[in-house]
Amino acid sequence: MKSKLKQFGLIGIGTFAGVLISVGINAVAQRDQVAGLPLDELKQFSEVFGAIKSNYVEPVSDRKLVTEAISGMLSGLDPHSAYLDADAFRELQVGTQGEFGGLGIEVGTEDGFVKVVSPIEDTPAARAGVKAGDLIVKIDATPTKGLSLSEAVKLMRGKPKTKIVLTISRKGEANPIIIPIVRDIIHVKSVKSKMLDDGIGYVRVTQFQEHTVENLATALRKLDAEGMRKGIVLDLRNDPGGLLHGAVGVSAAFLPPRVTVVSTDGRTEDAKRKYLATPEDYLRGTREDILANLPAGTKNLPMVVLVNAGSASASEIVAGALQDHGRAVVLGTQTFGKGSVQSILPLDSNTAIKLTTARYYTPKGRSIQARGIEPDFVVEETPDGDIAQFRVREADLSRHLSNDRDGEGNGQGDIVEKMAAEAAAEAARAARKPVEFGSDDDYQLKQALNHIKGLPVMVAKAADKEAQPAAPARSQ
Repeated sequence: MKSKLKQFGLIGIGTFAGVLISVGINAVAQRDQVAGLPLDELKQFSEVFGAIKSNYVEPVSDRKLVTEAISGMLSGLDPHSAYLDADAFRELQVGTQGEFGGLGIEVGTEDGFVKVVSPIEDTPAARAGVKAGDLIVKIDATPTKGLSLSEAVKLMRGKPKTKIVLTISRKGEANPIIIPIVRDIIHVKSVKSKMLDDGIGYVRVTQFQEHTVENLATALRKLDAEGMRKGIVLDLRNDPGGLLHGAVGVSAAFLPPRVTVVSTDGRTEDAKRKYLATPEDYLRGTREDILANLPAGTKNLPMVVLVNAGSASASEIVAGALQDHGRAVVLGTQTFGKGSVQSILPLDSNTAIKLTTARYYTPKGRSIQARGIEPDFVVEETPDGDIAQFRVREADLSRHLSNDRDGEGNGQGDIVEKMAAEAAAEAARAARKPVEFGSDDDYQLKQALNHIKGLPVMVAKAADKEAQPAAPARSQ
């Protein structure tokens, strides 16, 4: 076991996940570790183990008890440390690679059913006729009512060229629609871009995956060819994070060479290091520098980074680096505050544990943990405020890791009170159309364009006040 735990890598996906970096840590010879094992506590564990084996109402396997004990040890530390069984380990690897066997649909839940948010263009689901707004009521013979979203996704994913049958309920159709689909390899596009009016390029990063940096470089060259001469908007809203090398690379695309992007600090020497805007810190293997020969405007055009409470982890690294170096202004609402690093310690070829081992810091030494990035311009989602008025951030999570440098920051307060406020506002919000990022109705994007054009940035109005020009929340 000791040899299996000596080396590990850092990884993370999802809103509450960390970031991927490679370090080597000796798990059994830390300088401040107390010598020996806690014999009294292990004896107590053995007694509980024996009591369960002898007296529990149904037989329980040794494997299940040990696995649950490991899971409990980790989950009791903080919200991000966890035991990864074979399925969870596989899902984590799938999320960072950006491709998997499946149907090609983005899904959510509604009334206990799985709802199609959007079919991904040129995928099996889109070609089979699945439409946004469809309710999936059955996956093969399994009803989706009461299934968790992760359970439903697990059923829909599978080996390419295997068949699946979806039973769909569609608005305006009296009878369910039966749609057979053949799974295929789905490539998730983490970078989207387009040209806006007046020579301003718009780039949205939805998640930091294995190929995000090269996809960004391709997008920037394309935008330059299309006439990006006035400015750049980098949209990181609702970006839950991902791979650290992706965050370093995205930052490096816009920053001068060799400046600090992020630093980490933990109890071991391997966890204390800086990541710079250099190929060594954002490339994998010995590939050529994918950020070489970017358009000159990438480094010097006026730039705005859009963030919100869904911007977490790797996206906060990018926003913090560009803000600290004065390369861009940050506009939107306070970010999530996920400033800790999770390490993956493989137990065998199929399972691992995810352990929090360090905090990360912006170039100026700010800890993001439980605080987040505070925008230079605080602008809500709409002129009437944030549609999702109740947003959980890192500081709201039970057992969250504290901010070690400047306090907890702007937590959301008592979660029970917030839940009550959320329930009271639910009906009003339900009547409001969700914001489509990058659309003509995107209020925050409009304010970003105003800033680049030298026009006033308008904050969202309060309940009884008209919108007013926004003042920067902090100096550049």
